[in-house]
Amino acid sequence: MRQTPRVELTEGDRLLLESWTRSRTLPARQVERARILLLAAAGESDLSIGRRLGFGRHKARRWRRRFLAGGVRALEKEVDRPGRPRRVDAQRIVTLTTQTAPPNATDWSTRLMAKASGASEATVRRVWHQHGLKPHRTRSFKLSNDPLFAEKLEDIVGLYLSPPAHAIVLCVDEKSQIQALERTQPGLPLRRGRVRTMTHDYKRHGTTTLFAALNILDGTIMGRCAPRHRHQEWLAFLKELDASTPPDKTLHLILDNYATHKHAKVKAWLAKHPRLVLHFTPTSASWLNMVERFFRDLTVRRVRSEIFPSLESLIHAIHDYLHQHNQNPKPFIWKAKACDILAKVTRARATLSKVRN
Repeated sequence: MRQTPRVELTEGDRLLLESWTRSRTLPARQVERARILLLAAAGESDLSIGRRLGFGRHKARRWRRRFLAGGVRALEKEVDRPGRPRRVDAQRIVTLTTQTAPPNATDWSTRLMAKASGASEATVRRVWHQHGLKPHRTRSFKLSNDPLFAEKLEDIVGLYLSPPAHAIVLCVDEKSQIQALERTQPGLPLRRGRVRTMTHDYKRHGTTTLFAALNILDGTIMGRCAPRHRHQEWLAFLKELDASTPPDKTLHLILDNYATHKHAKVKAWLAKHPRLVLHFTPTSASWLNMVERFFRDLTVRRVRSEIFPSLESLIHAIHDYLHQHNQNPKPFIWKAKACDILAKVTRARATLSKVRN
């Protein structure tokens, strides 16, 4: 009688196969092969394995032999099958996608690429997936050309990672042109199987500007709304910060290079109040100011989808959001080191210079 080859697993192979059987991301066929080998190592016959897992003994025999011939890695590979070889030139699809553009569009779609390469849409989609290509997506970027970029970056990141003692660090900025929009037609509420709707038509009831200061230590926000964002409103906000903070502590303010922040009258007032120290972000680098992250939350959670029948209702909603935030504040944690950011910017500049050349 034919003798069934014995399967012996090392401890490492057994642990690997057992992890495969518990995986929810591996292909089902690979999980099934792992179960076959574990049962075979337990001494079960091919017929018994087939009955337990719901297939014939030939399948169990096949993967037993492949394991004995090639080890665990043989279970991950598919054996070449007979038939006509593939005639798809995947490299050509990749080259066309990355180095050319369609004649009547700016980006390739699966249909346009299928027509240009002679392959099917499914093939194009598969090749793009295998090579990580997503022609329909674009990321925006902005590199600062500030000659003092490194010095300003290290100064601000230093305040985030190692705040000075006996001082308060505030991220300060204004969010201008917040619109009080009232929709012209009522939308449908959220229902099971249906998203909430909102008409794109609206009535505009004016705008307001939010001046805000984020305390990086505890995450609290000090803010006030103003009808405009001139140097007069900015100076009034600075005076409010000066009056509402302990007078014996230095205030380090992180802010951008907006002209209002550098007005002559503002500079004159700051000269008389030396405990306010200004730290300007590099040009085109507003992402360094953490209060921008708070502005994003305010827009998404409170302003964007709300209906405001008046400007007063918008201002009330903003003040209410600030009050609710300060009831349970959570600071934003800055983790990126200045050296890591500089290295990334250096690589980006080198890549950009190659593209230009």
